Amino acid sequence: MKEPDAALIDKLRLIDGQYLKRAAVLLFHPDPERFVTGAYVKIGHFRTDADLLYHDEVHGDLFSQVDKTTDLLLTKYLKALISYEGIQRVETYPVPEEALREAVLNAIAHKDYGSGIPIQISVYDDRVMLWNPGQLPPGWTVERLTQKHSSHPFNPDVANAFFRAGMIEAWGRGIERIVEACKTAGVPEPEFRYEQTGLWTVFRFATAGEAKTPVKTPVKTPERILEVLAGSPRLTLAEVAGMIGKSLRAVERASARLVKEGRLRYVGPRKGGRWEVAGGDGE
Repeated sequence: MKEPDAALIDKLRLIDGQYLKRAAVLLFHPDPERFVTGAYVKIGHFRTDADLLYHDEVHGDLFSQVDKTTDLLLTKYLKALISYEGIQRVETYPVPEEALREAVLNAIAHKDYGSGIPIQISVYDDRVMLWNPGQLPPGWTVERLTQKHSSHPFNPDVANAFFRAGMIEAWGRGIERIVEACKTAGVPEPEFRYEQTGLWTVFRFATAGEAKTPVKTPVKTPERILEVLAGSPRLTLAEVAGMIGKSLRAVERASARLVKEGRLRYVGPRKGGRWEVAGGDGE
């Protein structure tokens, strides 16, 4: 077999370096759009396909885009059903927070950043539609995507950074986690559609006739956090999230509520301190 010449090797190294540089810009530069056109997220609330009520754009590095997009959807675009368990306020969204965040993560991590087109999220009264200008691996179908499959990220450097930050797994289970979160919450499973221009993830809200009884988990997230921290008060929230199988953002939200309610507090310096659970034994 003919050996590649030096010029070809240098060209390949340049291409690889450009991809690596682009990933670094996307992940860490405060304004990646200066270098990568369309590297942002558009969100719109629609009455009908032709009637846009209001919209937002989410800019910044990819880590920030994940958090800002998820927060904006939960605080502005989706209406939560409010209930109470004792004195604790419980907010139930039409799309489970874990499923929504995982879908946003997937869209941002696997987007084709060479397309020059932003991710587009359309919110209606009865559904949320996420469109990602990305591509499936050659020969893959939606059916294969929704079944057990190997990890095959479109942007390996971006996916690796998200993995090391504790935001995703490295096993290609994002779709499975989305579906499982919806099943657990008793809401319709999402629809995945692949077309030449990109991938759709559609969450349809449950109607009164479709609503199912959620699958009961043994312990709710806040109680699980208290249980773990009571026994290991020096754990970080990222470590707690890994132990209880929840996203870091979900654990941060739940722990913030616990602190506000006086059931949890952090004592000592930011590094080297520990958590104290009200009524717990500590260390």
